[in-house]
Amino acid sequence: MDNLFDELKRKVSGWDRKIVFPESADSRVLSAAGRLADEDVLTPVLIGNMEVVQDRARDLKVSLDKMEIYDPGVYIGMDEMIQAFVERRKGKVTEGEAAEILLDPNYFGTMLVYLNKAHGLVSGAAHSTADTVRPALQIIKMKEGIGKTSGAFLMVKGEEKYVFADCAINIAPDSQDLAEIAIESAKTARMFDIEPRVAMLSFSTKGSAVSEETEKVSDAVKMAKEIAPDLILDGEFQFDAAFVPSVARKKAPESDIQGDANVFVFPSLEAGNIGYKIAQRLGEYEAVGPILQGLNSPVNDLSRGCSEEDVYHLSLITAMQSI
Repeated sequence: MDNLFDELKRKVSGWDRKIVFPESADSRVLSAAGRLADEDVLTPVLIGNMEVVQDRARDLKVSLDKMEIYDPGVYIGMDEMIQAFVERRKGKVTEGEAAEILLDPNYFGTMLVYLNKAHGLVSGAAHSTADTVRPALQIIKMKEGIGKTSGAFLMVKGEEKYVFADCAINIAPDSQDLAEIAIESAKTARMFDIEPRVAMLSFSTKGSAVSEETEKVSDAVKMAKEIAPDLILDGEFQFDAAFVPSVARKKAPESDIQGDANVFVFPSLEAGNIGYKIAQRLGEYEAVGPILQGLNSPVNDLSRGCSEEDVYHLSLITAMQSI
């Protein structure tokens, strides 16, 4: 695990990335930001009242010298930000409503990213997923051709690295959603030097069972192959057929995936969330994420039970996504 993030630090350093932390009063966030600044990996951008941030940093013995601090209540560029927000929301809010909304640190921080004053945002230590994702969807929005964001986990144990998706966002993705998730998850895999071999999972392997659920996955495979014909991707697979070579030879002998998949796309949030937690708790894999996929600029969501190390790691991933 250390080697993985040492490599990410090496890649990110020198790119002069600025990452926004809306939860600057949280000790885990502020301590992680302090480490990142001291190591010259990136520039933390803290959102909050200047005196509160300074007092908290003093208590934690964190230097603010290499950080930027923005207080929405006294921000000199607020009029410009309000105008940009109203335009981005296409008249769905008035200037007065925008002025109130932008006092929220997540909205304010997301606007800094949108206005190119920062490169990404990490939140969620003290806010819900909705509080983090909603501003991103309203302001940063999805990449062209992508309908929905999705959440991937990097699963790590020793030298083993896998990507699981979607384990965080879409409750019941349709075939088009699954195809998009597969392609975006392959991009996430490459960020960690994983050459993607994508398995679309189900309770059936290559038509061994036929139902609305299995056909949804097989249709997604066809769509993904049309969009990204050079991507090694196949399905539908039961997990063992995607992961165990001897099972693959019996169940899917003609497939390009022969028990060597490293990116696993689950058919529903229910399956994905259960799957990654089983790997984490029984398989003793470390689960890093969720890494939000498909946005124009990276915004990532922490768990409210996160550690300082989680904040540090997700910040590195966010910086890497922005490069």
